[in-house]
Amino acid sequence: MSMSVQPEQKNVYRLDVRGILQKRDFQRCQEVLIGEMGRVGTIRLLFVLDGFEGWNDKDNWRDMTFFMKYGSSIDRIAIVGDERWRSETLMFAGADLRRAPVQFFTPESLDDARTWVIT
Repeated sequence: MSMSVQPEQKNVYRLDVRGILQKRDFQRCQEVLIGEMGRVGTIRLLFVLDGFEGWNDKDNWRDMTFFMKYGSSIDRIAIVGDERWRSETLMFAGADLRRAPVQFFTPESLDDARTWVIT
């Protein structure tokens, strides 16, 4: 499994991403988050890229359905990963398109990312 989701606290959810991200794992996590939005309302996300190697290039990543339907239910997104992934992950997260702030942090700043996403 290339991606997993777990509650961090209150309405904050941690998503761990490893290896090559598969669309089916991404969609499964989206389904979990949709359920959590129904339960707690708006959510905040802490993405932790650990050994991340990119996206499966055979999958279609152009589907914007989740973003269009649920994007306003996400208050804040922190992405923690190697600097080499900064531009691509911010673009993938739609940082310039969202009303919610999206911030990138390096692995040694995980605690700062957690604090930022919570406040």
